[in-house]
Amino acid sequence: MSISPGTRLGTYEIVSPLGAGGMGEVYRAKDLRLGREVALKVLPAGVAADIGRLARFEREARAVAALNHPNIVVLYAVEDEGDVRFLAMELVEGKSLDQYLIPGGLPLGRVLEIGIALSEALTAAHEKGVVHRDLKPANVMLTREGHVKVLDFGLAKLAATDSDMDLAQAATQAIPLSTAGLVVGTVPYMSPEQIRGKVVDARSDLFALGIILYELAVGRRPYDGATAADVSSAILRDTPDPLPSIRPDLPEDLERIVSRCLEKNPRERFQTALDVCNELRRVDPALEHKQGTKCKKAAAED
Repeated sequence: MSISPGTRLGTYEIVSPLGAGGMGEVYRAKDLRLGREVALKVLPAGVAADIGRLARFEREARAVAALNHPNIVVLYAVEDEGDVRFLAMELVEGKSLDQYLIPGGLPLGRVLEIGIALSEALTAAHEKGVVHRDLKPANVMLTREGHVKVLDFGLAKLAATDSDMDLAQAATQAIPLSTAGLVVGTVPYMSPEQIRGKVVDARSDLFALGIILYELAVGRRPYDGATAADVSSAILRDTPDPLPSIRPDLPEDLERIVSRCLEKNPRERFQTALDVCNELRRVDPALEHKQGTKCKKAAAED
């Protein structure tokens, strides 16, 4: 099925393309039933028969549907129209975080605000058993009002809970989507365990968060190289330059937080996004009085 402006998919009418990636094509569309604009993420018909690709698409639906947080994109529906399978999602008006990166870094207050919003989103996701596995500036949107929204859980791993362990094991036996040896993600934001193809958990997202915080603070990533192989080697081997050595006005507390996120061994990192969130709030006392005195768990306060 060819998709272009004016194409109807169920109750949705395509308005314009928004972008495309490995996990599907995204379109702006109008929900004719409710009279609102949405984003439709469509799995191309040519790969719908690919069992692995289809399973990842279905996993995105499960992962996003399990989340309810102001810093995470809202999933409205999962639908089929003929041979087209698609998600109807919240349309986020704004720009991706990578478009806000500037040489020398953002003001400290903005770095902290974005970092806190990202860590709160990760806290909500991780408490639902969802590991993003591809957190990067291109997957983060800033709305016109400046609010942070994490997008694209297409590479997320829906971790098994005690109640659904049997189902998860059965699915893993059929399609090993999150087993050792599978390298998934975007190289400059991968954790060492991702690069090595090991099974990852929530702490891998915290490594990516550390890279984003570093990049926001000084305007460049902590690990660099001319090729993907060079960057991978740097992530596995190198220790980044301390933030204050690049930008002396940055506090040592921020350096301590980022450095701990970037520990090579997951056991030496922060163990939860909630811990990162609370530590970031303590960097600037003014943030202690903004939106509560400390970060919250997804369901309830501590």
